[in-house]
Amino acid sequence: MLAQPYHLYIERTDVDRNMARFYALSIEPTLFGTPCLTRRWGRIGSGGQSMVHHFDGAEEAVSFFLDLLRAKRARGYRTRPIGKML
Repeated sequence: MLAQPYHLYIERTDVDRNMARFYALSIEPTLFGTPCLTRRWGRIGSGGQSMVHHFDGAEEAVSFFLDLLRAKRARGYRTRPIGKML
């Protein structure tokens, strides 16, 4: 069982390249109590796409969550300051 919630929303924008992307991650328990990592991504303002990953243990899910976060940060995704819009 997870000791704390894992939810993340990050964006990558570049006006010159007409780029406005989002990436959302969350880890939540399934009905059977196993952790499930849900990824959502797409253009800001759209529904985007999603993918679900199931894990046997919370440690695996958190490790994958952090790996994805590192990869997205390396590509320029950042949290959006409160009150700042495109």
